[in-house]
Amino acid sequence: MNLRAEFTTEPFEGEGDPPIHAAVARDVLRESGLEPEFGPLGTAISGEREVVLTALSNVLERTLEAGADRITMQVSVDGAPEDS
Repeated sequence: MNLRAEFTTEPFEGEGDPPIHAAVARDVLRESGLEPEFGPLGTAISGEREVVLTALSNVLERTLEAGADRITMQVSVDGAPEDS
């Protein structure tokens, strides 16, 4: 089973380089073998269930250590119909 996860780390910062906690999240995902869709308003990944869940656990831990004070996350079964 594949999962898709989308999350945002806060606090937001203005224009320029992404906040350290956001860059840490991106790097943790890459270290897990995933290629995140990284953008100014959030990050998304898709992959095998076990890989995604393990990576997300690491993202939570490491982004909090890097200064995030809120992480908003949504996880769904990849390919499942979305609510109307």
